[in-house]
Amino acid sequence: MNNKNKINIGVAGLGTVGCGVINLLKKNKVEIFKRTGFEISIVSVSASNKDKKRDCDIKGLNFYTDPLEMVRKENIDILVELIGGESVAKELVIEALEKKIHIVTANKALIALHGNDISEISNKQGCDVAFEASVAGAVPIIKVIRESLNANEIEWVAGIINGTTNYILTEMLKSKKNFNIVLKEAQDLGYAEADPSFDVGGIDAAHKLTILSSICFGIPLNFKSIYIEGIEDIELDDLNYAKELGYAIKHLAIGRKNKDGIELRVHSCLIPKTRLIANVDGVKNAVVVSSDSAGPTLYYGAGAGSLATASSVVSDIIDISRKILSNSNNIIPLLSYQRDQLQNKNILNINEIESRYYLRIRVTNKPGVLADITKIFGSKSISIESILQKEDLVNDENVPIVLVTHEVIEKNIIDALKDIEKLDVVKGKIIKIRIEELES
Repeated sequence: MNNKNKINIGVAGLGTVGCGVINLLKKNKVEIFKRTGFEISIVSVSASNKDKKRDCDIKGLNFYTDPLEMVRKENIDILVELIGGESVAKELVIEALEKKIHIVTANKALIALHGNDISEISNKQGCDVAFEASVAGAVPIIKVIRESLNANEIEWVAGIINGTTNYILTEMLKSKKNFNIVLKEAQDLGYAEADPSFDVGGIDAAHKLTILSSICFGIPLNFKSIYIEGIEDIELDDLNYAKELGYAIKHLAIGRKNKDGIELRVHSCLIPKTRLIANVDGVKNAVVVSSDSAGPTLYYGAGAGSLATASSVVSDIIDISRKILSNSNNIIPLLSYQRDQLQNKNILNINEIESRYYLRIRVTNKPGVLADITKIFGSKSISIESILQKEDLVNDENVPIVLVTHEVIEKNIIDALKDIEKLDVVKGKIIKIRIEELES
């Protein structure tokens, strides 16, 4: 081992993932050298507080409270950006690229919101920007799409890519507890933040879908184009009724090509229990990619965690190191497609999407109610596939009706539900959840 076979890196951010990267590089140092033939050396780190107690040993490393100062002063080959957020991270990454320093990041917001600008700069400077850990933790979905499936046309992608929402939906059904109770338990266990809106509201998954859709379909990153719903309105009754109908409810990020454009949406779905992804529980992540040649393929694993996410970060470090040491200019495009091949394509409005629907409607328990409801559906050309009329043992004056529709344009179902909610016999909000078969 000599200096020609040594890659120097700086790590900005010493939280859970940053410490995981340091620990993994130390733990598997010999194994990494056996596989690669070179040494990866952390020479400097940056965090706001040097004296904070951490789960990693940073003795002997040059320490900076300002990551920009680290980039300006240190002679590093790769910057590992793990500070999160947007503004500081963007400034840091751009300055590093201007110095021809390669980037590895786990920051999905940075890539989703500023990746187009970063791609332009990295392309100009001939630098790599790798972000495997930004989407699904240890699940190597970025590499799969950019490398393993690069001979394919991607038809659709669908994923459980937020462990917090998946844990909550899993635990609600398992423990028979409502959303608020399980959310509090998830916060106590560290699966949910004190302010959980970013996760349960679907923003985190939408950032990740922004990245997936770009590398799948050759479109610029466009977070604002994604339709977003969270899981706040899902009730235990819906999970139980879905199970009775042969489905599981999962919070999905979906990108799909169709004849009119591209669907980009994040929301809860009923998925047939026969699908593997419907059986992914707890905090795990899973992504299905369907392509013209390979068909549907599923990728499953830990979506978060110190060493799990560090695994993807270190894998990116190794990939870039190989290119540096081989003097290779064959850089995989940041967004999978060559920059001049990225195209703005029609992103469909949610009202244009066609789907089947699960509907739960609470009504006064008297004759003729179902006929009034189905009459409105008929006027909107909506046909009903199945109906469950449930007795409510707590309040038998009002009972839930559960319906499953055939495929219908979203606009039509919205118009129908507006009219149904005006009926005197309908009590409270109608619950509407899309059904996804996830077949190629």
